[in-house]
Amino acid sequence: MEHVTFRNPDMEWDIAADLYFPPSFDRDKTYPTVVSAHPIGSCKEQTSGNIYADRLAQEGYVVIAFDASFQGESGGTPRRLEDPAQRVEDFRRVVDYLVTLPYVDDDRIGVLGVCGGGGYSLNAVMTERRFKAVVSITGVNYGRMVRENSIAQGGPIAAMEAAAAQRSSEIAGADSELNAALPPSAEVAEQIGDIDVIEAYDYYCTPRGQAPNGPATFDVAHGASALGWDAFHLAEVLLTQPALIVIGDKPGGFGAYRDGFEIYRRAASQDKELVVLEGVSHYDLYDQPQGAGAALEKVIPFFGEHL
Repeated sequence: MEHVTFRNPDMEWDIAADLYFPPSFDRDKTYPTVVSAHPIGSCKEQTSGNIYADRLAQEGYVVIAFDASFQGESGGTPRRLEDPAQRVEDFRRVVDYLVTLPYVDDDRIGVLGVCGGGGYSLNAVMTERRFKAVVSITGVNYGRMVRENSIAQGGPIAAMEAAAAQRSSEIAGADSELNAALPPSAEVAEQIGDIDVIEAYDYYCTPRGQAPNGPATFDVAHGASALGWDAFHLAEVLLTQPALIVIGDKPGGFGAYRDGFEIYRRAASQDKELVVLEGVSHYDLYDQPQGAGAALEKVIPFFGEHL
């Protein structure tokens, strides 16, 4: 593995990424390559890198797991910004970097994303035609999710009003505000009772998946754009590349189960497959053998056929 940073001419900050290489890697050869995108509130060291990138590299792929702009080790301010337009643009920036590498086969680049990274990946391929195939692992339509979650604030309009007020306060000199996506303790998570919330706490807040750059917190003042975004907009027209959608059959509040069925139905791809893994939850698909392990048994032949 090699840690890299790069900057596009249109950027004022660096993107940080880890490149994973196949065994017996030879820089004089060219390889099929996969871009691996981390979940919402996460970082490249969690699931996109240590699970999916690592295994795909073992199977002969060059894989790049990157930190989204404003998150992880990548640059940009404000920190912990979750702006869907920027997140999707990052995919293009990563491909721009990949095509400068002599060992990357420009005609065999695919993309895989986990959770929100899956939703972003599905959206990115609609307008980034250098991607030849896409895999969504328990993909979440982030715009749909934040609109539903805003009900506790009075709905999306009220949430946007709150973001606007916070932004004005910060312009006037107030400190920035971060929104914690997870409950403060395992006991509170259990009281909430949703499987995705319970397992999110277990993943992000215990040694299982905890990482310094993946705190699952979000900037409040700049979050309004997500409320007006839809990962699946125009999928019926623009999502034409081969697509593999992997979900578990244990639905939770984050909505990956129904998002998986929706994008499978709507995608214009002639070559598309929906895999529903029995007895598997959203977070099983991050790092557990019955989840991520089973998903990879589908992902490897899919990329083998299409890259």
